[in-house]
Amino acid sequence: MRILLATDAWKPQINGVVNTYLNLEREAAAEGFDLSFLTPEGFRTLPLPTYDEIRLALIRPSDVAERVDYARPDFIHIATEGPIGLATRAYCLKAGRPFTTSYHTRFPEYVAARAPVPVSWGYGFERWFHNSGVGVMAASLSLCQELADHGIRRVHLWSRGVDLDLFRPRSVDRFPELPRPIFLYAGRVAVEKNLDAFLDLDLPGTKVIVGKGPQLEELRNRYPDAVFTGAKFGDDLAEHYASADAFVFPSLTDTFGNVLLEAMACGVPTAAFNVTGPKDVVENGRVGIIGDDLREAALGALKLDRSACRTYAERFSWAACARRFRDIIVEANSGSSDRRDG
Repeated sequence: MRILLATDAWKPQINGVVNTYLNLEREAAAEGFDLSFLTPEGFRTLPLPTYDEIRLALIRPSDVAERVDYARPDFIHIATEGPIGLATRAYCLKAGRPFTTSYHTRFPEYVAARAPVPVSWGYGFERWFHNSGVGVMAASLSLCQELADHGIRRVHLWSRGVDLDLFRPRSVDRFPELPRPIFLYAGRVAVEKNLDAFLDLDLPGTKVIVGKGPQLEELRNRYPDAVFTGAKFGDDLAEHYASADAFVFPSLTDTFGNVLLEAMACGVPTAAFNVTGPKDVVENGRVGIIGDDLREAALGALKLDRSACRTYAERFSWAACARRFRDIIVEANSGSSDRRDG
């Protein structure tokens, strides 16, 4: 079974979307399917306004047709709503080919945070984009329900995984000279991550931000008492997680939060707001504290059993994620001619 996956998010970007598909690529053969990619690689690109690290490909539906002729996929999956996703959607509709999609990013809220565009317009776009496919994948039950409430149809639950070999408890201290406890965040340093809500907290010890993004220098200047490490990868990243006393995730807009799983796999309890994503990923009161008061949640996380965090994270695997992806593709495309809206 051959699947062509079209995504605007790709290397060298560092985010949950790219991480998901790199791990899916790694597991695909073992789960019985061949995965090829249509990405910005090989196309001229322009920087996304307000976010130069993200490059937008200059692509046409005819470019997609050439790639499809070369890859000869049995199924087409569109991961993102950017230029590549739009061109692939246009090609599929013209060619009469069914396709599935994913909902990874709260695009309406993302745009509204940067431009005077009503969120309702964004969800109008999402309905137009996703409802023309035969199924859309979302990472949590609450997100599935939210999308359904916004009029997006044929939503399938597709959870995520974590690399349990890389992200594991370690006897290491990357912060030997910093006052304890260490409250750590890892991920993009961008406005949609709501990092002010974390950095403004009155907490003992030290706040550490691991990652990079368009807000890095601004926050570094505004919060001189916090430690900003920049981006970390592989074992280096895992050791930063494992060295923390609690992982704080202030985002209100993430659709899942892979970093929550990574932290828990390293034995680190988490703290987050009671919103879609964290409330679906974290077992409240056992491996993390989910609530409306982030300070209370962060302090409460310090009291939790680190070994329970690791045990909980072991329920998730990328192999299971890949199997579920494959099964949704097959299920959604069964009888697709009767279920797609033009």
